[in-house]
Amino acid sequence: MNLALWLERAGKSHPHQPAAGYGTQVVLDYGQLAGRVARLAGALRGDLGLVPGDRVAIVAKNSVAYLEVLYAIWHAGLAAVPANAKLHGAELGYILEHSGARVCIASEGLDAEIAPHAPKSLERFIVIGGKDYARLCAADPIAVAPRAGDDLAWLFYTSGTTGRPKGAMLTHRVLSVASHAYAAEVDPIMLGDAILHAAPMSHGSGLYIMAHVAKLGVNVIPESGGFEPNEIFQLFGRWQRVSMFAAPTMIKRLVDSAAECDPKNIRTIIWGGAPMYLEDALRALDRFGPRLAQIYGQGESPMTIATLAKEDIADRAHPRWRERLASAGRPFACVDVIVANAQDEALPAGETGEILCRGDVVMPGYWNNPDATASSLRGGWLHTGDVGAFDPDGYLTLKDRSKDLIISGGSNIYPREVEEVLLKHDAVREVSVIGRPDREWGEIVVAYVVGAARPAELDALCLSEIARFKRPKDYVFIDALPKNNYGKILKTELRAMDAKRGQQHG
Repeated sequence: MNLALWLERAGKSHPHQPAAGYGTQVVLDYGQLAGRVARLAGALRGDLGLVPGDRVAIVAKNSVAYLEVLYAIWHAGLAAVPANAKLHGAELGYILEHSGARVCIASEGLDAEIAPHAPKSLERFIVIGGKDYARLCAADPIAVAPRAGDDLAWLFYTSGTTGRPKGAMLTHRVLSVASHAYAAEVDPIMLGDAILHAAPMSHGSGLYIMAHVAKLGVNVIPESGGFEPNEIFQLFGRWQRVSMFAAPTMIKRLVDSAAECDPKNIRTIIWGGAPMYLEDALRALDRFGPRLAQIYGQGESPMTIATLAKEDIADRAHPRWRERLASAGRPFACVDVIVANAQDEALPAGETGEILCRGDVVMPGYWNNPDATASSLRGGWLHTGDVGAFDPDGYLTLKDRSKDLIISGGSNIYPREVEEVLLKHDAVREVSVIGRPDREWGEIVVAYVVGAARPAELDALCLSEIARFKRPKDYVFIDALPKNNYGKILKTELRAMDAKRGQQHG
């Protein structure tokens, strides 16, 4: 059941088929990639002394090396802990400690960011491209380690109810089912088709690596390492039938770009991580044609709860087309999805409740967090914390979030984490963080503060402890936060105040 067997198979059957691209160039074929992975896996087990089940963290920017590191971890029978390279060193240190990772493989420069916060349990830093990494890649190869479907493959760290990230345990079976679901229902792949990794490979984009290896596609990394519209359009023209996962804000930037783009070579642009404004979806459809798809999922059910197919998005003749375009689509065939009441009983179409799901694509639990596991998976259903409703045709529309998670530019931000940092300032008496709707980013972080601190001081405090993208974009100073009789801050009332404030200033 080891996912690395897909690469081994490709290396044997199609050794000269392109496997990895950097910019416009093929840099590894499947024979070369499989060989490098087998040698690196040998080093992980031999030179570094890791044993099956050990965790290896990847703190790296998008690169071709990311592919070989990820697959070498699986080839060796280990579990990967991909972490967002944009996180603050303290945040990365927590993930390393919580996961119990023995080794961290990092991009050059990021090791220095992590080092002051590295836990004692971390035995080795390996810098991609350094001498130690080159030596490991020259080790003797080993055979693929046997793994069961329920063995851990990927610890996906996601925001938790306390603001600390939780490690969703994604097994080889979970990732296998998610990969097959993608290839069957979102984006069918043919030999030589490309996937462009302009979004972080530690999260959504990286979850589509496996399906392209299974189908002998090409995983392509932009030379910028990320998202630059001009480069993306150039690469659309270079590679065969290109697909790309993107947050809605990225698609909006592509639509707004003045760069020339012939969309005929685009296979699919998949958006997820946040809803897209209907107007923005229409503009993207006008520019790129019937090449857009949407997915709805969570780290706990990776990218795989519901999908709005390209055919639905492009079907302008359907009488409910606009309504469907505003939905998250239909549940994937591999997962049961219901909208439930407080007793976890399924509600009929048209009624609003919490979205629950279950199936082989759902995680078995959180790493070393039995209480959170029991809460999220009670009754055998994953409780998403999202509120929605089915229409009579089985299309799911997200209504709101029962949790206070903020999604900005496709990145998850938990308010309490930001609040705890801001409360460290001596002049901040109380604070509440909310998301404000924003046309470019989906939402931006806004902090309502009781106290006399200056915004520049609060900015500096945030930048010293959390990732830049989590920093509030606006500080609003008020005399008191709205609360109920029990002293709980009423975020719903705060959001209403913020909306009214926006109207007054608009």
